[in-house]
Amino acid sequence: MKNLFRVLLAILLVSTAASAADKEDKDKSKQEERLQNAGAVMGEILKIPDNIPQDLLDKARCVVVIPSVLKAAFVVGGSYGRGTMVCRSGKGMRGSWGAPAMMVLEGGSFGFQLGGEATDFVLLVMGDRGASSLLHSKTKLGGDASVAAGPVGRTAEANTDAYMRSEILTYSRARGLFAGVSLEGASLREDTEGNEALYGRKLTAAEIVQGPSPATPESALKLVALLDKASPSTSARR
Repeated sequence: MKNLFRVLLAILLVSTAASAADKEDKDKSKQEERLQNAGAVMGEILKIPDNIPQDLLDKARCVVVIPSVLKAAFVVGGSYGRGTMVCRSGKGMRGSWGAPAMMVLEGGSFGFQLGGEATDFVLLVMGDRGASSLLHSKTKLGGDASVAAGPVGRTAEANTDAYMRSEILTYSRARGLFAGVSLEGASLREDTEGNEALYGRKLTAAEIVQGPSPATPESALKLVALLDKASPSTSARR
């Protein structure tokens, strides 16, 4: 009887461990899929003739990509969109683009601006204050950090007061249209569970970005490479 109990206990332990490992793999796969989607979105946006002005991309400390947000998500409530943030490395965040931190976009009254199709969001974090806010706390756009709909066009005039004062510039792409969009009232926060699933241990967004940084996951290599090509470290300035 004791031997039977031991066998059943061993089977239960193995089954529980396998189930936990399977859940972890699925969660990690979900984060990797988001990173791959973010890379695809960024690649497509950079090919649009009238995309993000080069001067603004060069000055950005971080880029946040939230792919495939559906209008239904805004109606139901809760977490509206999940994606990633990639920041520049080095002193003053002026170096090459580093490892991604997973992020959540939620709240705000902008849901009804969306069409029936999925909408992609891209946010440029322009200054040290905006970057510090995102790395250390939940940030309300327009409250904790100033925000504006970003201008489009690679050679667009981006040195107006509105854009120079804004800590975060926001864009959307839906139905093939890429344009600046108001996300005032929404909030951004780090996805703690997503980061843990992706890297296999608990890491804050600040730890991922400010280091010592973990290795960039393979699923994020396309996104990082695209940013490095579009705006290398030597172009970062503000």
